Amino acid sequence: MGELGNFCILLALVCSVWAILTSWLGRANTLSELVRSGERAAQAAGILVTISALSLIKAFLDDDFSLLYVAQNSTRSQPSVYKVAALWGGQAGSLLLWAWILSVFSLLVVTQNRRRNRDLMPGVTATLMSVLTFFLVLLTFVANPFERGTGAAANGTGLNPLLQHPLMVTHPPTLYLGYVGVAVPFAFAIAALLSGRLGNEWIVTIRRWSLFAWFCLGIGILQGGYWAYVELGWGGYWAWDPVENASLMPWLAMSAFIHSVMIQEKKGMLKVWNMVLVIIAFCLSIFGTFITRSGVIASVHSFARSGIGPWFSGFLLVIVTVSLSLLVWRLPRLKADHRLDSFLSRESAFLFNNVVFVAICFTVFWGTVYPILTEAFTGSKVSVGPPWFNQWNVPISLLLLFLTGVGPLIAWRRASARNLRVNFTKPILAGAATSLLLFIVGMRHPYALAAFGLCVFVMGTIAVEFYRGARARQAVAGENLVVGVSTLVARNKRRYGGYLVHVGMVFVFAGVAGSAGFQQDASATLKRGESMSIGQYKLTFVDTVSSTDSNKDVLGAVLSVNRGGAEVARLQPEKWFFRASEQPTTETAIYGMWQWPPHLSDDVYTVLVDANPQTGGYTFKVYLNPLVSLIWIGGFILILGTHIAVLPEWSRVTALAAAPAREARHAAT
Repeated sequence: MGELGNFCILLALVCSVWAILTSWLGRANTLSELVRSGERAAQAAGILVTISALSLIKAFLDDDFSLLYVAQNSTRSQPSVYKVAALWGGQAGSLLLWAWILSVFSLLVVTQNRRRNRDLMPGVTATLMSVLTFFLVLLTFVANPFERGTGAAANGTGLNPLLQHPLMVTHPPTLYLGYVGVAVPFAFAIAALLSGRLGNEWIVTIRRWSLFAWFCLGIGILQGGYWAYVELGWGGYWAWDPVENASLMPWLAMSAFIHSVMIQEKKGMLKVWNMVLVIIAFCLSIFGTFITRSGVIASVHSFARSGIGPWFSGFLLVIVTVSLSLLVWRLPRLKADHRLDSFLSRESAFLFNNVVFVAICFTVFWGTVYPILTEAFTGSKVSVGPPWFNQWNVPISLLLLFLTGVGPLIAWRRASARNLRVNFTKPILAGAATSLLLFIVGMRHPYALAAFGLCVFVMGTIAVEFYRGARARQAVAGENLVVGVSTLVARNKRRYGGYLVHVGMVFVFAGVAGSAGFQQDASATLKRGESMSIGQYKLTFVDTVSSTDSNKDVLGAVLSVNRGGAEVARLQPEKWFFRASEQPTTETAIYGMWQWPPHLSDDVYTVLVDANPQTGGYTFKVYLNPLVSLIWIGGFILILGTHIAVLPEWSRVTALAAAPAREARHAAT
């Protein structure tokens, strides 16, 4: 299978280069057959890279340790699911995954647009194939996953133990779907600049691709946070680690793009800004892959180190140079159709929202690259820790939360005093009352008070919007509030799905504020029958456990969790000792939302730090994390809202035609 996979990579490289050449020549000479030939070559590349990736998966399942990459990332005793996941467990395989996803996306884009966007497609095909060519060159000459070892390994080294977790199956591919997904909007943006078709055509075409990439990045980040939470044993879900930051930055840029592109669609404004955002988002997706796989920055997530840094640096330089050159060339044709009428308007709220997103993105970027720049220019190693990131990003994020509440209700063009009073009085009073109430009951953390107050403010604005829409339905169609809300969502999925996404983000903010601001921790060395306390909980060391399987040995302890004198849970934190790597991992045990009935107010998070069977002393670290479950609930709401937002709007057309004019105007605004 190794020869087949390698041959398909080489053939795909030929196809991608052919697609670039024919797309350019076809466009330059108005030869549609050449353009079609390039598109067929792109489709062929998609099939060939798919065969190559499946060949490597087959090699893992067959324990073909003659392939160096398989020997380094798998072992015979490794469960089959981790043998498949080992495809993206190392550098060469993850580069192949990047190329695989991009080639399939290119195939889909070419197929989707075989009868539309014909003026854009030569540029789209050439751009996507240029990116694919870069990765295929890396796979061929720099990090070949089909390279043969000098001697066949008997049993393989095995996948890094930290990666042997169920989320290894979904977290990296989800993030990569997001990273690679950004390439499609970028390709259409470049094609629009090349062709001069700078209206809304390319914006409309890439709307779902943009949401898809943004959604995958967001869900990938949440999955990664949960994985770190349950696996690393440090009691948290986010540490401003460089690799975590690498996934957050393109998500922030895409968040800004998704918001500002609506202004271009509706008002013909922010055209240059949108081009800049989509270029930044793609550059950050490449930068994120580079950070993750180069090992240039020390990180708990860096599982590969190599010399691919100069290749990625050069590629990024080419992208930035070409993109900005095209942008400058087309600047005269990117003038806005309208000017900003007032700072008190929905347009300006979206603009401020964009500035805040970019400000957070820049802060994260600077904190991430500062150690690299410092080492490059001074030779000294420095690190930027969570306090620095929190110092800047917490207040900026609170401003973003405020704008999340303002945007949906403030009027287009210019908000009147009446518009502001009618729309915002009740949500502001509700938010202020929440902060005051929390202060009275003893909360003194200023950021937490502001965060919870703003969460209620945003929820209030969204509730007002749903309520008014439902009342309008009630007035014109006699529907009750529940049916009215359902009808609203069904008839304007993009708008109300977006509001649900905002609700999900409010949950995430509340969870972060609660868990980050009020976490408690305690540690103790206990013998059987002894107890320790944290908050309102008492934990008693009940028993020890041990087991073994073909892959690892397990040592653990049973803790009885009591609250108010009654046992509410039994937890079993463990240490796993993998034989292939002889590296222990920490398996936490948590009393929280995943138990039945779900426990949502706080997580009792237990870690077995050390065990001494000779003395019987087991050392435990326990964290009490308030409201952390809201983060994961927010993720589910975000999934629901995004799915609603991307559903087709075809039903809305016929429904609005039959609905009274008043309701139709309300749903359309």
